[in-house]
Amino acid sequence: MHRAAPNIYDGELVDMMPGLTADLKRVARTQHHVAMYTGNGHAAWEAALANVIRPGDKVLVPATGRFGVGWGEMAKGIGAEVDLLDFGLHSPMDMDRISEVLKADKAHEIKAVLGVHVDTSTSIRNDIPALRAVIDAADHPALLMADCIASLGCDLFEMDDWGVDVMVTGCQKGLMVPPGMSFVFFNDKADAARASMPRVSWYWDWSPRAHAEEFFQYHGGTAPTHHLYGLRTALDMIHAEGIEAVWARHAVLARAIWAACEAWSEAGSFAMNVTDRAYRSNAVTSLRLEAPKATALRNWVEGQLGLTLGIGLGMAPPKDPAWHGFFRLGHMGHVNGQMIMGLLGGIEAGMRSLNIEHGPGALDAASAVIAEN
Repeated sequence: MHRAAPNIYDGELVDMMPGLTADLKRVARTQHHVAMYTGNGHAAWEAALANVIRPGDKVLVPATGRFGVGWGEMAKGIGAEVDLLDFGLHSPMDMDRISEVLKADKAHEIKAVLGVHVDTSTSIRNDIPALRAVIDAADHPALLMADCIASLGCDLFEMDDWGVDVMVTGCQKGLMVPPGMSFVFFNDKADAARASMPRVSWYWDWSPRAHAEEFFQYHGGTAPTHHLYGLRTALDMIHAEGIEAVWARHAVLARAIWAACEAWSEAGSFAMNVTDRAYRSNAVTSLRLEAPKATALRNWVEGQLGLTLGIGLGMAPPKDPAWHGFFRLGHMGHVNGQMIMGLLGGIEAGMRSLNIEHGPGALDAASAVIAEN
């Protein structure tokens, strides 16, 4: 990305776009369509909603963390009626409850179900195929819309095989590019819903972006030039490794992190937010310590080691002292075994320095997972 600004009207930037869109769809595991936006994940949220949801339409939001709730808040912002099923901060979606709501909607007022695959605040990974099955079992026509901002390129995701109609993601996590681009993938059913809309704003309309006849249409104006170069390299890295190998690498490194965290949890207040491994993400791990020890640990490892740990988003109000009892580990994208062992060693050094009680054997447990895989 560190290069002079390119020509935005002709040349290699224009020529790379068909390959970029094809390779993005390979990562999403779809044969359908993708629209690119110069913006963050919230931009993708709004773009997805703006193309298929009218003011007054109802959407169902089964939330398992801050980002599920947030997508629902954005739907309210464009005039939708939001039915929020809040499953809290520690549990995945309850498919039985979702089924009840869909079966009770005899008039099919619910136009879309907004499901977050991995909520990066809680690190809960939801079962998107099961959500599709619930919609189908209720014989409900609602669109299945999936947020894969934290999961794409890290956790297994199969857009077409899982029956996802709309999927949103950003460039800054599994796609390994600095924040600034986001993507909306959509199938023909969703495109038909778009065609029935009375209006969609010129900027958010996914049709010209997904079916561009001129270069400027891909981006609704000037392209995010340097991000495109970064994205090209990131996609080359992913496809050189192979998406199945990328998923497998993330799974091994996640299990190494879990092994260490489970060992630390044997003593003191250290704990994982998600107790059941079946619902843990391979991209992010949400953790807690007795407040204010989590903030103290984050400050120590950043100041002493240059290691940045994530804050505990959405786990407590920002001004509540309990906020200082949560933190997260991001293990997504360009990560390998030595990075993960360095991360875990840094955390253990910080807890030792700060006299934070924790169980023994974490680094041994993590190294054993990596050694075996």
